[in-house]
Amino acid sequence: MRQIRSIAFYTLLEAVRNRMVWLIGVVALIAVGLSGFVDSLAVTESRQMQAALVAALARFAAVFIVATFVVTSMAREFNDKALELLLALSLPRAAYLFGKLLGYGAIALLPAVLFGALMLLYAAPLQAAIWTVSLVCELWIVAGFGLLCILTFKNVMAALSAAMTFYLGARSVSAFVLLAQGQASEAGASQRVIGGVFDTLAAVLPRLDEFTRSDWLVHNSGSWGNLPAIVLQTLLCMALIGGVALFDLYRKNI
Repeated sequence: MRQIRSIAFYTLLEAVRNRMVWLIGVVALIAVGLSGFVDSLAVTESRQMQAALVAALARFAAVFIVATFVVTSMAREFNDKALELLLALSLPRAAYLFGKLLGYGAIALLPAVLFGALMLLYAAPLQAAIWTVSLVCELWIVAGFGLLCILTFKNVMAALSAAMTFYLGARSVSAFVLLAQGQASEAGASQRVIGGVFDTLAAVLPRLDEFTRSDWLVHNSGSWGNLPAIVLQTLLCMALIGGVALFDLYRKNI
């Protein structure tokens, strides 16, 4: 545990030194500026439109920032031979991996908490709190999958593209379900095969479309009852991602 905490601490310290907080602050200022522009254009329900715009922008920005940091940070360790140096010491590979996951999980709290505080300007405190907790879970899944991608590909562009494709696909699960139902209603065999593919994608991918929903902020429709299913999905995804990443790390000849 001491080794895991040390790796997590220095991973978090790297994010602070790279001025991630400043980047998050710049994104928050841009979101506030855009919301002011929307407020000047909207005739009615300007607060709801502002909340929806800022929530969508903040969510995607947080995902992109976390995924990019995870991928580039690990790629830098590969290029600097830091991973080989650490594993040459009496450090189990499992301790290294779990330390990184813990560190990236702590880093994910930074944009989630800051953007959650920003949402207090546009929504009720309860809805902003539920939205923030859900965003933390969403960012943990993205960080874990980004770590898995960079361990697998060892290439920044390939890993980041895979991570973002996974995220966009997981956010589109509802569309996959509707497409599968539409294809299943067709008589042709090819349509049924395509519907089966969409069904498989909907079954495999996490339901990120149920995470961090903007309508919670717009219509005050969120409740603490939404969170247990989200937390359970997060734990299952992180366990699966951690197991696959650990297997991939141990099989590598480093």
